[in-house]
Amino acid sequence: LKHGRVAMLAATGVIWVEAFGPLPGWPEADGRSQMDVFWDAWEEHPNAICAGIVFITAIELISGVATTMGRSTGERAPGDFGLNPLQFEITEELALKEIKHGRLAMWAVMGQIGAGLMTHEPAFGNLGKIFS
Repeated sequence: LKHGRVAMLAATGVIWVEAFGPLPGWPEADGRSQMDVFWDAWEEHPNAICAGIVFITAIELISGVATTMGRSTGERAPGDFGLNPLQFEITEELALKEIKHGRLAMWAVMGQIGAGLMTHEPAFGNLGKIFS
């Protein structure tokens, strides 16, 4: 469930950067794939990327231990981090939709990254070639 949520954010992020551009100070895509831009960012901001990796690793370790302990005691369901700021009512149907959309997003991100690695074109460019 957590990986599906991350994939939904990643798919949206790739589309956002291609449509509106990167954060200030980060390299522009200029018609290239996000993976090519990543390597440019790695050359320009290696400390920021390493800090991000360390931050994500720390969060994964902490949440992994907490989730495992919570599941073994029966206090939480898998993927339940208690984050519901808008107080949505979580029904079985809504939970199933989130899982399905997360799985679809994982495939979408794999397609965006894989196509970018093979063609060195942005996701919208590859999508346009399919329909032309």
